[in-house]
Amino acid sequence: RSLEGLETFSGLEELILDNNLLGNDLQLPRLPHLHTLMLNKNQITELESLLDHLSEVVPALEYLSLLGNTACPNELVCKDKDEGDYQRYRYFVLHKLTNLKFLDSRKVSRIEREEAIVRGAFMKIVKPMDTKVRDFMQV
Repeated sequence: RSLEGLETFSGLEELILDNNLLGNDLQLPRLPHLHTLMLNKNQITELESLLDHLSEVVPALEYLSLLGNTACPNELVCKDKDEGDYQRYRYFVLHKLTNLKFLDSRKVSRIEREEAIVRGAFMKIVKPMDTKVRDFMQV
């Protein structure tokens, strides 16, 4: 669960952090040479804050995988999600991380990249409001 000491590996190029119970508080040190990051099967639910953080600390990132996290809507893992949800997620990620060549289990296509430039900013996945907050706001 801790990434303590990782900052001493500033020349790191690949990092696999699958199955480590990492959550939204994930804070990577600046790793300017990191091109591959695997964060599969963790506990990441907030996509935008993660992508903003990654764009700052891993500028050379080309390969990213987030499969198995709530932030990655995958129809194979969650019955509520479909291919459309997953494609919108891809557009949003590609909009935020423009250097990616590979996302999750597939290569980034030229058409996807063009679509992400045009519509990616509008593909942010919004979490439903907590019912207690919604009920309070209606009062």
